[in-house]
Amino acid sequence: MATKEKAKKARATAPAIEFTVMAPEAREVFLVGDFNGWQAEGFQMRKFKDGICRKKVRLKPGRYEYLFIVDGDWWTDPRNDARCTNPFGLENSIIQINS
Repeated sequence: MATKEKAKKARATAPAIEFTVMAPEAREVFLVGDFNGWQAEGFQMRKFKDGICRKKVRLKPGRYEYLFIVDGDWWTDPRNDARCTNPFGLENSIIQINS
């Protein structure tokens, strides 16, 4: 099996993790992290009437750093105190996925 096919199969069997952020005034919200190369494309979050934005992502077990981009501003996850300093002197949120 080709490497690309193996990676796709591994993602398909990984558990779906739901990320949420409250952003009632936001026009658009994206989820970015080391799991997607910090690229917003394809990771726009769905905004619900209650102001909560949601995005499910399939992640294999491991440690991941992430942020939300809310109308162009980079936000840490206000509901997650697990953080680390990034190369820009700011903080990233951290999530640990266990098997």
